[in-house]
Amino acid sequence: MNTTTITNSPIPIIAAILIAFILLEITCACFRQPRGQRRDVIIEILGSGLLMGVTLPLVTFLSSALLGYFAPQLKGSLSGLHWTLGLALFLVLDDMTQYWWHRLSHKVPFLYSLHRAHHSAPYMSIRIVYRNNSFYYLLMPGLWFSGMLLYMGLAPVYFGYLIVKMLVIFAAHSSVPWDDKLYRIRLLRPLMWLLERTFSTPATHSAHHGLNADDGVTHYKGNFGNLLFFWDVLFGSAKITRRRPEQYGIENMRPVTWQEELFWPLARRKKTKVPQATTGEFAK
Repeated sequence: MNTTTITNSPIPIIAAILIAFILLEITCACFRQPRGQRRDVIIEILGSGLLMGVTLPLVTFLSSALLGYFAPQLKGSLSGLHWTLGLALFLVLDDMTQYWWHRLSHKVPFLYSLHRAHHSAPYMSIRIVYRNNSFYYLLMPGLWFSGMLLYMGLAPVYFGYLIVKMLVIFAAHSSVPWDDKLYRIRLLRPLMWLLERTFSTPATHSAHHGLNADDGVTHYKGNFGNLLFFWDVLFGSAKITRRRPEQYGIENMRPVTWQEELFWPLARRKKTKVPQATTGEFAK
């Protein structure tokens, strides 16, 4: 792996922000979840480790290598692009495609099996940010597009974009309800109205992880946005209540081993009944 690929690696930034949020939750005594099980710890540690230690470096390297082989003339071709245009490219090719990938993962049974681990946790926490099947991120289009944009010279824009995106995503999953007090400050009401329709917040994203669709808050068939909640507003999948579900997880989920959560379809039951798209487990 060459020096450019190492320099363009997002791993140090992601790891630093992740550690900061872990320390925040530990300080607030909400990192250790009372309903968590041993399997949850395994899924979260292995899932996060595989993403940052294998998948991200591999996708970053392969996407650049593919362009280097098939279109070497594109190397550094966007290095002179104004940062606002570079940011727009990342918002569309990374964040918007991730919105549609996430939304599609709740529609297509095969993709949902790759995403199910993210929702099977009975809690919200920084722990679950990268709690996904190992193939979920490997197939995510946005990661490949980002690697290509890095090859084309947008690394300076990417790292600024990445810092903001990780801060928003980690804060939206965190068990620290930082937005609660802000909602109660009268002077901030116009700002919060705009904020919650632009970026993902703990309130809007926790609704996506709720257990019971009838609780008036849970909205696991929407609120798919990662950095920008604006995609949900734009594409009609938003629900804003400023409240949080009382319970998290997947309704009527059958028992699933940590091996199947992380490595399906390589690890799976011999007989797997395909869940229905309107009830039970796949309703998530």
